[in-house]
Amino acid sequence: MKLFLSIAAIFGFLVVAIGAFGAHAIKDRIDAKMLDIYHTAVQYQMYHTLALIGVAFLIKFFPESRIFVLSGWFFTLGIIIFSGSLYALSLSGITKLGAITPIGGLCFLVAWATLLVGVMRI
Repeated sequence: MKLFLSIAAIFGFLVVAIGAFGAHAIKDRIDAKMLDIYHTAVQYQMYHTLALIGVAFLIKFFPESRIFVLSGWFFTLGIIIFSGSLYALSLSGITKLGAITPIGGLCFLVAWATLLVGVMRI
């Protein structure tokens, strides 16, 4: 539980800082399409950070269910790969970075699916 709450706290801190950076420091420096991509990264990071907090509590209350740990790792990977690739794409303009993003999306899907399986097993 403590590990995923710590990871979520770090991601939460970062998403606020990154979101503020996007709203104030770069909004006039990148084009609207790239800013939209940046905002998508921020939104997905926040949503999945909150999901990671939920997973941490499930691990606390159901420590015997290892599938929640698996779900937590996939949420973590999804945030890093999905949001990270979109941040890099929007700030660098290197569109080839977008090829990595679906891997992060797949991690999110696996995280949600394993969460569902874990809940169904309770």
